[in-house]
Amino acid sequence: MSTFIEQPRYSCALGAQQSIVAIKRAVPILHAGPGCGDKINRLLGQGEGYAGGNTVPCTNASEAEIVFGGEEKLKHVIEGAFKVIDADLYVVLTGCTSDIVGDDIGQVTGQYQAQDKPIVYVETGGFKSNNYVSHEKVVNAIIDQYVDKFSPGRTKQPGLVNVFATIPYQDPYWNGNLEELKRILEGIGLKVNILFGVGSGGVDEWKTIPKAEFNLVVNAWSGLGIAKHLEQKYGTAYYHFPYLPVGGNETSKFLREVAGFANVDRQKAEQFIQKEEERFYMHIERTADFMLEFRYGLPRRFYTILDATYAVGLAKYLLNELGIIPARQFVIDNIPEEYQEAVRSQFANISPLRSAEVRFSIDGGAIQEEIRADERKNRSLIIGSGWERDLAKEIGADLLIVSVPVAYRLVLHGGYAGYNGGLRLIEDLYDRVLDTYR
Repeated sequence: MSTFIEQPRYSCALGAQQSIVAIKRAVPILHAGPGCGDKINRLLGQGEGYAGGNTVPCTNASEAEIVFGGEEKLKHVIEGAFKVIDADLYVVLTGCTSDIVGDDIGQVTGQYQAQDKPIVYVETGGFKSNNYVSHEKVVNAIIDQYVDKFSPGRTKQPGLVNVFATIPYQDPYWNGNLEELKRILEGIGLKVNILFGVGSGGVDEWKTIPKAEFNLVVNAWSGLGIAKHLEQKYGTAYYHFPYLPVGGNETSKFLREVAGFANVDRQKAEQFIQKEEERFYMHIERTADFMLEFRYGLPRRFYTILDATYAVGLAKYLLNELGIIPARQFVIDNIPEEYQEAVRSQFANISPLRSAEVRFSIDGGAIQEEIRADERKNRSLIIGSGWERDLAKEIGADLLIVSVPVAYRLVLHGGYAGYNGGLRLIEDLYDRVLDTYR
């Protein structure tokens, strides 16, 4: 009996190509079959970075490479990439075909590493895992094969922190979220290596990873493997905040916890937090009459169909600051069993007076059937992906697209993290409420 999984929310292991695209002036080189990279870009895409999308160098492995091996072709593509693309970092990733055949990409890439070329290799055959797992694997490979070699030193720099948060492109709002996290962490007195996106210093910033005083993981589980690897490699301690902080309450809690762990001036950190809280709630107060007048138009209950990091963070904000009641919550990132109990605990204690039921599922079709069968689904809010557009229309729900595939939204700079993200979420929710008025 065959089992089908409908509506994928993440990609195979090769999806880590998007993590490379998110690094300034970095280029993925794919040793994979034709079309693999394009399919990943279409699912996770919106933006090609420096050399992403259809510009990614690829061996386009065919029957000949499967029969005779593709190492020579990979060598040819690497040399072509060096000539044609002016980049600071090249990362060779494998697809299913090359991993099944057993091409020795380490040997091929090692020839160029011996010449001090800025090149790294990682085995990311699609069948091995998903892009949540391979993201960690790629980051660790860059640290081991590139940072170790080219780092200017390992003396710890007080107040420097490496941040590992949402996964680029897998989180459509990754760039805005990372910029907000960097802004607020710098606000309490830290110097931040954000590593990916517009707010980072590119490869030069990666080279300072060993100098960090500590590492910060803002994620339910992805990124912990990186932090543990760095702890073992450089003796760098890490702090784990297991969900995305959204809005006034949770962002202030997040900053106070980090300040308590880090070597910062507590008084200055508290001054920044109080200033940000004042600004955050002033925006809400000045529109309080309007928000109360249209409050009856807000959905009464919400479903999340998100990864664990987003699901917990948004659920806490929607309940505790906006007063929308959680219906069943669906976590769709194939979270390993060892982390599931912690997520259950977060939902069980989502507020002092309420808990929320959570389901772990990767089958979007099955999730949608559960929502259809819920007798209290009317006048609800679905926070999910473009896959939920038809479902929302069918049951008369409002839809906020937060997860891939996005399809029906353009994302440039926006995000939902922090104080600014909380304001953005209110704007987006009321957008949908006001759009129902005729």
